[in-house]
Amino acid sequence: MGRLEGKVALITGAANGIGAEAARLFAREGARIVVAELKAEDGRAVESQIRSAGGQAVFIQTDVTDEASVQAAIQAATATYGKLDVLYNNAGASSAADGPVTEAPAEEFWRAIRLNLFGAWLCCRHGIPEIAKAGGGSVINTASVVALMGLHRLDAYTASKGGLVALTRSMAVEFAPMKVRVNALAPTTTMTPRVMELRKNRQPGNDGRNLLGPAEPIDVALAALYLASDESRRVTGHILPVDSGLTAT
Repeated sequence: MGRLEGKVALITGAANGIGAEAARLFAREGARIVVAELKAEDGRAVESQIRSAGGQAVFIQTDVTDEASVQAAIQAATATYGKLDVLYNNAGASSAADGPVTEAPAEEFWRAIRLNLFGAWLCCRHGIPEIAKAGGGSVINTASVVALMGLHRLDAYTASKGGLVALTRSMAVEFAPMKVRVNALAPTTTMTPRVMELRKNRQPGNDGRNLLGPAEPIDVALAALYLASDESRRVTGHILPVDSGLTAT
């Protein structure tokens, strides 16, 4: 029996990188997957991959920054599978427009807040009641190592992910009586296709401080699997670094 046998998991940003890796992994472990993704072609591709491998998945086009879209995705998930056990708020991104507060455009700050913090807030707003209705379960938020330490030229991104860490702890306290666990992952730079493309013409940054080498999407997905499973039934309000030792340097 898989570690997520019988569970329904909705994963945002599930069409590429960490989200796609997690969707495939969770499906192999027995979960029925809701691929909540804005990019329809990519989302359907992941849905097809899971089904071709014998798993269960449904793609639902979702814009996490739009409340009506989020609400519709949650409703479609429960209509399809009857419940929701795991909400993995993985959608988010940094941007080349980010920088110090003295240089970055104001619109970049609001873009980061809207996608990385407000998007997770909206998904929790509509997803947590369904998890509670199912008898409890797990919310996993994708924060970042930048929420735990200062790094250069990422002030907008850092503010959004720091807010998500605080929100994670607040929700863990708020919803524990409903048996809803809320935790966050704090990955270091992870070698997704998008990150590798962005870094082609840039310096390696903090790679030398990753004691065990750069992270791969599967490294983060495996940590998410633990938080999604009943193995972490006594873990809530925790921020789990998947940082290759970066915060120790």
